[in-house]
Amino acid sequence: MKSSIANFSEIKPLKKVLMHRPGEEFLNLTPNTLERLLFDDIPYLKIAQQEHDAYANALRAEGVEVVYLVDLAAEALEAGGRTVRKKFLEQFIAEAGVTSPKVAKHCFDFLNAIKDTKEMIRKCIAGIDISELKKLGKVSGFYATRDTGRMIIDPIPNLYFQRDPMATVGYGATLHKMWSVTRTRESIFMEYVYQYHPFYEDTKLYYDREEPYCIEGGDIQVLSKEVVAIGISQRTEPDAIADFARRLFKDKKNEFKYVLAIDIPDERSFMHLDTVMTQVDVDKFAVQDAIMDISTIYEISAGRGGEIEIVEIHQSLQKVLEKYLHLNKVELIKCGNGKRIDAEREQWSDGVNLLCVRPGVVIAYDRNYVTNQTLKKHGVKVIEIPSSELSRGRGGSHCMAMALVREED
Repeated sequence: MKSSIANFSEIKPLKKVLMHRPGEEFLNLTPNTLERLLFDDIPYLKIAQQEHDAYANALRAEGVEVVYLVDLAAEALEAGGRTVRKKFLEQFIAEAGVTSPKVAKHCFDFLNAIKDTKEMIRKCIAGIDISELKKLGKVSGFYATRDTGRMIIDPIPNLYFQRDPMATVGYGATLHKMWSVTRTRESIFMEYVYQYHPFYEDTKLYYDREEPYCIEGGDIQVLSKEVVAIGISQRTEPDAIADFARRLFKDKKNEFKYVLAIDIPDERSFMHLDTVMTQVDVDKFAVQDAIMDISTIYEISAGRGGEIEIVEIHQSLQKVLEKYLHLNKVELIKCGNGKRIDAEREQWSDGVNLLCVRPGVVIAYDRNYVTNQTLKKHGVKVIEIPSSELSRGRGGSHCMAMALVREED
């Protein structure tokens, strides 16, 4: 049987990818909750779904199999039976911050009454409004007097960025402790997939969501069979990278020799490494101009006794990429063609956050036309997808898709 996960590159032909189609969680975003839920605006769900479908269809046209998180999670819960479904709901409600035993039971009964497993999972993602429990007579006392429109369980609107809650590395994966409280539940779905899904239950994990340090998948890029790059960012801590590296090097099924930890500014505009750098061809990277000034990069390699060795590299990002990818020259293609106004505008809508479907072919938002034209001038084929609503969540094509299988040598 073929490996359920195989990812040794950012550019090798993409065979299978994980996505989440936005749902009613967008309808539970309000101006008062945007900041807490890490959104800058409220997407129009109907158009966002059309755009997401266009993205999925663009992948299928390139021969990529698209699987959806809701489907995998439902299959896992159904494989586990009633006991696993009960365990999942109790854990989900607790992680949603419902502390009252009575209210927790009301939420459990409400969700458990949804017999279709996919619909139940979609409702978990969408959140629970107190009015929904009131209609069923499921609340009393203090909660019965609360305003209609108050969420007992918050929605999870960032879930369409499937790059962040987990990452695939080689034949294994990482399951993440998310930086923001509002996103902690995002990785619970793949937790159950890795435990109970018949196709994924034996997946080797190099990091788990129960770990003490935060790490997010937007910071993880598998550059080759030897090298993984990880951003030290606002949302990924150095200790998490060290723990990940220790476990990665211990797994003899892989051939990884180095983890390159790239220290990027602790700012929203540098949220993850893939917001400022993605690989688009064997020797080409799309970059945000500011990352070219970064000089703090660490080489992590296997040491003695299961420990790791960390050495600071005193070279430019370009020189480091050339060295570790064994290339004579790496071309860094600038967002907005290096023009400040264009670069700042298109960086806001993730101009260099690109998913490579095969060497020299990427999927990009159509709105980033200056960057897209620059990529084309450098020999990169750009498949443009509509982006008026998807871009409001501050993530691009790389953020929305997690490679499960890429072609190997």
